[in-house]
Amino acid sequence: MSVAVELRHITKRFPGVVANKDVSMKVETGTVHALVGENGAGKSTVMKILYGMQHPDSGEILVNGKAVNLKNPNDAIELGIGMVHQHFMLADNFTVLENIILGAEPQHGVTIDFKAARAKVTEMSKAYGLDVDPDILVEELGVGQRQRVEILKVLFRGANILIFDEPTAVLVPQEVDDLFSALQGLRAKGMAVIFISHKLDEVLRVADDVTVVRAGETVAEVKAKDVTARQLAELMVGSELPQPTTHGDTRRAEITLALKDVSIPTATGSRDLISHITFDLHAGEVVGIAGVEGNGQAELVEAIMGLRDYTGSIEFHGSAIDHMSVAHRHDLGIGLIPEDRQRQALMMSSPLWENRILGHQRGKPVMRGFIVDKKATIEDTKRIMEEFDVRAPGPMTAAAALSGGNQQKFIVGREMSKAPALLVASHPTRGVDVGAQGAIWEVLREARTKGMAIVLISADLEELVGMSDRLFVMLRGAFTAELDPQKITLEQLGSAMTGAA
Repeated sequence: MSVAVELRHITKRFPGVVANKDVSMKVETGTVHALVGENGAGKSTVMKILYGMQHPDSGEILVNGKAVNLKNPNDAIELGIGMVHQHFMLADNFTVLENIILGAEPQHGVTIDFKAARAKVTEMSKAYGLDVDPDILVEELGVGQRQRVEILKVLFRGANILIFDEPTAVLVPQEVDDLFSALQGLRAKGMAVIFISHKLDEVLRVADDVTVVRAGETVAEVKAKDVTARQLAELMVGSELPQPTTHGDTRRAEITLALKDVSIPTATGSRDLISHITFDLHAGEVVGIAGVEGNGQAELVEAIMGLRDYTGSIEFHGSAIDHMSVAHRHDLGIGLIPEDRQRQALMMSSPLWENRILGHQRGKPVMRGFIVDKKATIEDTKRIMEEFDVRAPGPMTAAAALSGGNQQKFIVGREMSKAPALLVASHPTRGVDVGAQGAIWEVLREARTKGMAIVLISADLEELVGMSDRLFVMLRGAFTAELDPQKITLEQLGSAMTGAA
C-alpha cells in the first residue's frame, strides 16, 4: 500500500505547554489508522496541524509522498483532506443538502446548480451507505444522521483522507455499527481514515494500525491485531483500564428528589417534549437515564434545573420547587454537569479563575459581599486544579487552552465544591480519556457513598450500567422501561432505547 499521509517529527509549543514533541506517524491508503492517547496528549493538536488549523514549529508533513505547507484548512481540502469534528458544524435551519454544499456550491451560470448537487449527494449516499433525506432540516435529525451529513460534507469536497475526531462519543451501539460499516466502505474504496477515540475496544474493532501518543510524543505504532485494550491503556497512561462500577448499596431512606407527572408541552400542542415523568431518587443512589439523544433527556434536565416551564411537580427534600429560579435551586443544593462543556459550562476565552465564578457568584469563596474576591477565587481555583488533577499552567490559563478532559475535570471540581445534595450529571465523561474517566467515576462513587443523590445521563452504555443503581429508558419523551443494571446486557439496553425491545 502507498502512504497517504506521513508526519515527521512534528513539534508544536504553546505558552507554557509543549503540545507535540517529535510526533511521527504514517497512514497508508485503504486503511483505518487509530490515534490514541490521554486528553492533553497532543492528538487533537497534531490533527489540527494536518488539517491546516495550526502550524507546527518544526517537522514535516507529506501527502501522497510530497512535502506540503498547509497554511489553512482550504489548503488541506485542496489536497483531499477532510475532517469530521467531534462537535458537529452544521446549520440547524438549513436542509441536509444545503449543509453539505455550503461553501462548495456547484454553479450553473450565476445560480447554484441544486440538481447536480442533489444527484452527487444521492450517489455518494448510496455508494457509502450514508442514507439521509437531503430535503429534511438538520434540526430534525438525530445524532447518528447528523454525523452522516458531516461525512457527506467532506466527501462532497473530494476528500480521500478523512480525520474522525471522537466520532462515536454520542452514538448508541446500533449507530456505532452503522458508522463502522461506513468506515469499512471508505477503506474498501482506497481511502485513508484517521480515527481518534478514547474507546479502546472500538479502536481494536475498526482499526488496522494504531499510533499511541503520550505527553505529546509518539510512544508506539502497532498493528491493532497484535495488541489488547489493556496493553493500549498501559501504553497510553501506564495503568490498567478503569471500570465504571459501584460497590454495595448506599441508598438511604431519605428521598432527595421526586418528580410527579412532569410534562413539557410543545407550543404547537403536538407530542409533549417529555410526558408524565414520575420517579423518586433517594440519597446515596444513582439513577441512570438511557436513551438515544433527542428523546427528552435534555428537556428533563432543564425541568429539574428550572430552565423550562413544565406541568406536574418536582420536590427537593420533600418541598415543591416548581416556582423556584435556577439560582435558587442551585443555592438549595442542586448541582449540574451540563452535556456540552464548551457551550454550557465554560467561557472558553476567559481564564480558569473567572470560570470558577460561573454559577457560584452568590457566596464564598467567590464573593465578598457584593464584590468578586479575586484573590480567594484564584486560590480556590488552584485547589480545584490540584484536587481534581486539572493539568494547566495555572488559574490564569484560558479554558480554551485545556484539553477536553481537563476542561471536564475542572467543571466537575467546580460543581463538587459546594457538595450538592443532588447532582444532575449529563454525559459527565463524554469525550475524555480513560484516565479522566476513571477520575470522574471515582468522584461520583465517593459522592454516592457520602449520600449524594445522582441523576446520570450518558450515551456510554457501559457507564450507565456500571454506575447506576436503577435504570430508566427514555423514548419519545416518556419512560418506557425500568431496568435492573445488574441483569441487563448492553445489547438489550440498546434495543430498549430504540424501541426494538
